[in-house]
Amino acid sequence: FLSPLQPPEKEGGLPRQVGNKTECALLGFVLDLKQDYQAVRNEVPEEKLYKVYTFNSVRKSMSTVLRNSNGSFRMYSKGASEIILRKCTKILDKNGDPRVFKVKDRDEMVKKVIEPMACHGLRTICLAFRDFPADAEPDWDSENEILSDLTCIAVVGIEDPVRPEVLTPLCPGWDNINTARAIATKCGILLPGEDFLCLEGKEFNRLIRNEKGEVEQEQLDKIWPKLRVLARSSPTDKHTLVKGIIDSTVGDQRQVVAVTGDGTNDGPALKKADVGFAMGIAGTDVAKEASDIILTDDNFTSIVKAVMWGRNVYDSISKFLQFQLTVNVVAVIVAFTGACITQDSPLKAVQMLWVNLIMDTFASLALATEPPSESLLLRKPYGRNKPLISRTMMKNILGHAVYQLTIIFTLLFAGEKFFDIDSGRNAPLHSPPTEHYTIVFNTFVMMQLFNEINARKIHGERNVFEAIYRNPIFCTVVLGTFAAQIIIVEFGGKPFSCSGLTLSQWFWCIFIGVGELLWGQLICTVPTSHLKFLKEAGHGITKEEIPEEELPEDVDEIDHAEMELRRGQILWFRGLNRIQTQIKVVNAFRSSLYEGLEKPESRSSIHNFMTHPEFILEEDEPRTPFLDGAEDEPEPEALTPRGPAGLNTNNNAVDSDRAELSVPEPGSPFHSLETSV
Repeated sequence: FLSPLQPPEKEGGLPRQVGNKTECALLGFVLDLKQDYQAVRNEVPEEKLYKVYTFNSVRKSMSTVLRNSNGSFRMYSKGASEIILRKCTKILDKNGDPRVFKVKDRDEMVKKVIEPMACHGLRTICLAFRDFPADAEPDWDSENEILSDLTCIAVVGIEDPVRPEVLTPLCPGWDNINTARAIATKCGILLPGEDFLCLEGKEFNRLIRNEKGEVEQEQLDKIWPKLRVLARSSPTDKHTLVKGIIDSTVGDQRQVVAVTGDGTNDGPALKKADVGFAMGIAGTDVAKEASDIILTDDNFTSIVKAVMWGRNVYDSISKFLQFQLTVNVVAVIVAFTGACITQDSPLKAVQMLWVNLIMDTFASLALATEPPSESLLLRKPYGRNKPLISRTMMKNILGHAVYQLTIIFTLLFAGEKFFDIDSGRNAPLHSPPTEHYTIVFNTFVMMQLFNEINARKIHGERNVFEAIYRNPIFCTVVLGTFAAQIIIVEFGGKPFSCSGLTLSQWFWCIFIGVGELLWGQLICTVPTSHLKFLKEAGHGITKEEIPEEELPEDVDEIDHAEMELRRGQILWFRGLNRIQTQIKVVNAFRSSLYEGLEKPESRSSIHNFMTHPEFILEEDEPRTPFLDGAEDEPEPEALTPRGPAGLNTNNNAVDSDRAELSVPEPGSPFHSLETSV
């Protein structure tokens, strides 16, 4: 009822399928037979359905029970052809009359009908029914008895056309091994001459599990590298396969697993995978909740787009960091060193604000808005533990910082001689801005401006201008920053601590800034592998580098999930101990109160009540049981009073040597609660 066929969007096109694709395919077959399924739905609305057995991965079928006007029942079933046919004892002939359906007839249908369909990539579904008399209503909860003695109506084949964009290796889970093999061949998953495996769920479990039913990782590692198709797989099979690949020891690096799915059965595998893709249109809510990425258009090419955009975002962050760290290193060293040597920072406060504006806001707009390109898919993916700042980036940061610091300090201490101007060093506190320090500031900004172009490439590429026209924001930011720098230098005056420069001085500032591009080409020429001090830059200590004495015992056998479970069990046992102690305290109050009410003298002082021997607790509390000893340690012995407890000088404390608790009376609520705990 939730899967109707709607008119095509374009005239002459195919009807639009809404909901379950299998249901829509069957409805399309009904329309091809010149029948109106909507009339039947109107005659038998959903609220008139007497009983519905929904589809699941165990029964691999679904059934609907209708109650006839005479009180009898009819059940319609559809599902995997091999499973439904085994439960059929009759079959309709060409005249629509039922006849006996023998085992020989079933085997013949499998060979002549089902297998040829499956070999052509068709999913075979069997349609059947069963009538129940009105005199005795069957036990609808007994599915095995209900779903038997069926009458086969027909076996239909449904083709799931392979989309042209699906050309990557998958591990599908179709109903029939022949169907799966045929579709996998169309997708290019199975290639002639390749050593591969095509298994069903039962055979898969037989190969990877031991006599106790436990999954053996060694056996799984022998199978999954060659496994291409897994047919008739349950949710557990898919989850086991994904977990086995992730935990595999085959290869030097951990495998990264991506799973696509649209059904409820795919939920566990989608959740376990490193990246789960769910279909936004055909996918169930369970699949969407378990996935990491939802393909809103149900198009597999969107996965490629997602990968491309993900790499682009990662690279954009790296580009911004490379540029920002270079500016930070140079600005901090120049400001600190200049202030220490010349007693005045070469870069004034307002100038530093402008540099920060270039470094943060404008640079992020320019470098983070780089559109993705197909070239991003040509390189290998980043490793799971790869640092955000790579060795090549470290080389670029340090290399450009050396160039900029050399230029700035040269201009700072010898610039007045080169430009034949007055020195700005050791100038009075409130003296007007000097050309010397203005040239230092202007050259610094020009170098950052051209280094921003260098920052577009972070993998050692030489052509830093490649596709620069595709990012109008970058071009606007660079040109806008250059225009703003001209205005600040020429018209900023005292607020920006700037003095107007001549055309020749501007030329030299720009020329030094362009030198950043030439210096970047020189840095690219230096192989990163030759810079030994960058070999371990940004990389943490690996497990192999930790001394053996620092590694905990059996570090490889302890799973993180198991460790969390152990912590939870320990907390649980601690909670039980706390409850037991509280119950004993309540019992002590209860017994003391009842006995104290019988003695009038006990009402005169609360201290008499508090010092009653039944209220006294042991000094040594029972230890918290842990996992290994929780079941082996005996329960603390029943605590019984030994006589009057000795009072101390305060008359409200107890002698801990004699402190014990009483056992609650059998049959009391406290005794029952404590026993159950």
